[in-house]
Amino acid sequence: MSGRAVLDGLVRATPQDADGLSALARRAYQHYVPMLNAVPVPMSADYAAHVRDHDVWVLPWGARQGGWLVASLVLMPNPDHLMIESIAVDPAEQGKGHGRMLLDWARQRARDLKLPEIRLYTNVLMTRNRAWYKRAGFAETHEEQRGDKRIVHMKLALAQG
Repeated sequence: MSGRAVLDGLVRATPQDADGLSALARRAYQHYVPMLNAVPVPMSADYAAHVRDHDVWVLPWGARQGGWLVASLVLMPNPDHLMIESIAVDPAEQGKGHGRMLLDWARQRARDLKLPEIRLYTNVLMTRNRAWYKRAGFAETHEEQRGDKRIVHMKLALAQG
C-alpha cells in the first residue's frame, strides 16, 4: 500500500480486491433486493473487469490481506464527464462519513481529469440514495427504462478553475 494511500486510507483497487469488491457490493446492496424485486446491478458486476478497465478505489478494513472492504468507488472517465458506476459502503459502517468521503474523492478525480461534471444513475425506487445524492448537490436530469429497471440519471456540475 505504500505510496497508494490518497485520502483517509482510500487506495486504488488491485486485481486482488475483486472478490472483496463483490462481497462488499452484496452486503451493501442486498437490502434492496426485496424492494426492487431484482438484483441491483452492483451485486452482479464483474469487479475484476472494473479494476482492470476503470478507476476503482477501496477503503480497506485494517490489514488488507483479509479482503474485507469498508467502502468502494467505481469511476468511469468519459470525454465530457466522470461516471460514478457504484458507491458501496458496508452496512455496519454506513452513517460514518465514508460515502461522503467517496463523493469528495470523485469530485477530486473529476477535477484532476479536467472533467466538468460527474454523472451517476440509480434505481428510481432507491429513494434514500436519490435524496442523499441531492443533498450532495446532484440534480436529477431524466429517467430511463433499462430492461426491467427504471433508473434516474443525475449529474453534478463542477465549478471551473
